Amino acid sequence: MRETTEALLTRYFEAFNAGDTDGMLALVADDLRHDVNQGETRLGKEAFTEFNAHMTACYKERLSDLVLMTDATGERASAEFIVHGEYLRTDEGLPEAKGQTYYLPAGTFFEVSQGKIQRITTYYNLSDWIVQVVGPDGDY
Repeated sequence: MRETTEALLTRYFEAFNAGDTDGMLALVADDLRHDVNQGETRLGKEAFTEFNAHMTACYKERLSDLVLMTDATGERASAEFIVHGEYLRTDEGLPEAKGQTYYLPAGTFFEVSQGKIQRITTYYNLSDWIVQVVGPDGDY
C-alpha cells in the first residue's frame, strides 16, 4: 500500500508542476476535504476545482525538493517541498501583486482511501510570504 500511495502522490505533484489541474482532479475523491493554511475547509471536488482556478489566476508555482513520507498502510502520507512562485494577480486581502517572486518551504498532509486522495491539508508560513512580496518594511 505504501508504494501505491507514493505513486499516487508523485502523479499528483507532477500534475501540479505541469499546471495540469485536470490531472490533479482525477486523483482526488469526489468528497475531498481540502484544508489550507489560511481560510476555511473546502469540501468536495467542485470546491477544490474552484480553488485551483483561483490559485492559477493569482499565482504561478512550481514545487521542488519534494520528500514524500507514507505510513505502512498507505492511508496517511505527508510531503515536504519548496514552493517557487510568482505572484501574478492580487489575491483579495493580500498585498498587491506586481509579479513578485517567492521561495517558500511548505508541507502537506494527505489521507488516501480507495486509490484516491481523500484529504489535503497544506501549511506554510504566510508571514514569510508577505515579507517576500512586500519587503521587510512594507505595509499592505
